[in-house]
Amino acid sequence: MAAIETGTNNKHNNKQHLKKKNTTVDLTPMVDLGFLLITFFVFTTTMAQPKVMKVEMPYDKTTIEDPVCNSCALTVLLAKNDAIQYYEGEFSTAQLYTTNYKDIRNIIQHKKKMVEQARGQEYQFVLIIKATDSSLFKNFVDITDEVTINNIKRYYIDEITTAEKNKMGF
Repeated sequence: MAAIETGTNNKHNNKQHLKKKNTTVDLTPMVDLGFLLITFFVFTTTMAQPKVMKVEMPYDKTTIEDPVCNSCALTVLLAKNDAIQYYEGEFSTAQLYTTNYKDIRNIIQHKKKMVEQARGQEYQFVLIIKATDSSLFKNFVDITDEVTINNIKRYYIDEITTAEKNKMGF
């Protein structure tokens, strides 16, 4: 750490001189502490960066015609208590099913395979996401994570209709 050297210089025996003290400070522990702090801050800032998913929002002033075949669409309704209700195709003739976030991945993958077998192209599969007022933002994040995991090219975020709310029991 720090050392104080006391030594006398006896060149002149007759004269009395003041004793000079040489001080040296060992900064090795301070350098080690500095590198530990730098390493800590570098690791915590690079590991804590948020991940952002890109969502492209359409311009509402123009109408865009994007035809979707009824057999290619899967509509997911985010309900309360981490439940998901979904239907395939057009709402007026569809039957509503209930599932959870553990099983929705299998349902999406199965629907993608069915569209690919029927239409010959997987990219024609469309997922429509609609959230109810009682669903949580966590539910929306979870379903958009499933979009990314399942590599869904076409998905839409829409508002739930009154007919869908009535059929769900809201």
